[in-house]
Amino acid sequence: MNLQNPKKFKMLVDQAHEVALNVLRPISRKYDKAEHAYPKELDMLASLLDGMNEGGEGINAGAAVPGKRGDEIKTNRNATNMSTALGIIEMCYGDTGLLLSMPRQGLGNSAIAAVANDEQLERFKGTWASMAITEPGCGSDSAAIRTTAVKDGDHYILNGEKIFVTSGERSDAVVVWATLDKQLGRAAIKSFVVEKGTPGMKVERLEHKLGIKASDTAVISFTDCRVPAENLLGNPEIDVAKGFAGVMETFDNTRPLVAAMAVGCAKASLERIKEIFKDELEPDYATPYLQTSNIAAQIYRMEAEWEAARLLTLKATWMADNKMPNSKEASIAKAKAGRIGNEITLKCVELAASVGYGETELLEKWARDSKILDIFEGTQQIQQLIIARRELGKSSSELK
Repeated sequence: MNLQNPKKFKMLVDQAHEVALNVLRPISRKYDKAEHAYPKELDMLASLLDGMNEGGEGINAGAAVPGKRGDEIKTNRNATNMSTALGIIEMCYGDTGLLLSMPRQGLGNSAIAAVANDEQLERFKGTWASMAITEPGCGSDSAAIRTTAVKDGDHYILNGEKIFVTSGERSDAVVVWATLDKQLGRAAIKSFVVEKGTPGMKVERLEHKLGIKASDTAVISFTDCRVPAENLLGNPEIDVAKGFAGVMETFDNTRPLVAAMAVGCAKASLERIKEIFKDELEPDYATPYLQTSNIAAQIYRMEAEWEAARLLTLKATWMADNKMPNSKEASIAKAKAGRIGNEITLKCVELAASVGYGETELLEKWARDSKILDIFEGTQQIQQLIIARRELGKSSSELK
């Protein structure tokens, strides 16, 4: 594995870094305090991202490549998954909540990219899609979903409630996970694109949160909501043999991206704490680790952990670009980056003391923002469970 970023993405990374410093950072505190206010400054930025994505590998929420996982690629490929992760790292170096508020860059777009057929990919091109999985009483166990989808002619009728839907009020559509038959368990869970304004779909409220306040997080109810049958993503047939694998491919796309968010947020904190304690640190790391000051040793350890998380994230995206099954690696990256990102941002607040705790610095905000990155798209505990299943060759029923 080459430990350097691909040279062809240097311009993309540099541009994203400049956006982080000159567009996102200056309005970061403004929208942290103005919770649920839409950041109008993002409209022009989103249009620029659309143009970059049209031209090839950009910061694309879909982060998918044509073809299916398992197809043979004879040469090494660094493509959209890699470029997206690198771009996200830099954007979250600016502000995680603002990245999550970016039009047409929702996690629902990743769901569409992961499981939609060619016709659906074309039809939903340009749609800003959020993702609705979590339900009251159904958090990390996605297989326990109770929202139902009943076939009625050329439509499905959806009934249920979804919580913690990122950009649920602002997006053009919501990708809703629902079950076709509760008796068949995981295999019957499918995802549906429900477009804004569909009768029976209602945004009940917006949540007040610890962090990522710039991003609206909605509770959405579905009451006899009629969705066209062609809006079911992927194969409408229930394949008991394949089970939950089809819809779960979504997470193979999104978990490395969430890991990239954690890496970017932690990068901001690390860089700032190194500026604060620059007199304690040596740029060339000349003094052996065990002989440095306590402050320097803690910062060096955080740097090492951060680098490990970054490389695991890039490995998961590289595997996706090369159409290798990456479910285990996606969970490893998410588990490592989510935990380490949170540890680093909190430790930086602690080391900076009163400077880190006050609103004159963004350190406290980055600590609050980072916590969600260890929770959504599967908690730390769920990721470790998935990794254990993959390592031991156990099914979900065999290892709970």
